[in-house]
Amino acid sequence: MHKPLKIYIDENLPGQFAQAVNIIQTHLNKSEKKEILVFSMKDLNEGASDIEWFKSLKNENAIILTQDRNIQRHKHEKKAYEENGIGIIFFKQPKGGISFWNSFKHLVIYCEDIKSICRKEKFPFSYRQPGQNKKFEKW
Repeated sequence: MHKPLKIYIDENLPGQFAQAVNIIQTHLNKSEKKEILVFSMKDLNEGASDIEWFKSLKNENAIILTQDRNIQRHKHEKKAYEENGIGIIFFKQPKGGISFWNSFKHLVIYCEDIKSICRKEKFPFSYRQPGQNKKFEKW
């Protein structure tokens, strides 16, 4: 039996997103080949540093969804998620922010793309959304 993929939504996105997506994904897991569980980082270890999270998720088939592109820019953080075998997907934050509802719709629109990336890529990996309404690209 394969270990499930575990998607963690970073603290910079509302924790309710993880709850909502996990409810839907639990139903979809019955027909999809690879089980996916969705969590909020707030539930895991709220306030922990990125490096502490990466260490706690080592070898867990963990993927983090975040808007914090500094993780990729800071060499020690990038090295930490790579060494701990984590996949990371960076969302683009629109200038001026985005409403709660529009942010959730944005996540839902890209759920299939995210799941496709998570199921095909070998850990560690990183993807980014280069702009609103654009497909994810390796980063």
